[in-house]
Amino acid sequence: MMPLVLADAGTEQLIHKVGGSPELKKHLEDLGFVPGGAVTLISAMGGNVIVKVKESRVAISEEMARKIMV
Repeated sequence: MMPLVLADAGTEQLIHKVGGSPELKKHLEDLGFVPGGAVTLISAMGGNVIVKVKESRVAISEEMARKIMV
């Protein structure tokens, strides 16, 4: 397992675990980051990460992406 920010760009990954505070976990779940779901890192620059989750592109902070284990 590794944080999402360390994944290869363009490669679909399986989410194993979502960490962080209960509020952060709920927020990420609402965006579609749930264990067992698929996520693809599109790009990471300037402290922000763009990912594809559930057929949508979502921008999250690098700090949030470090809580998502793939």
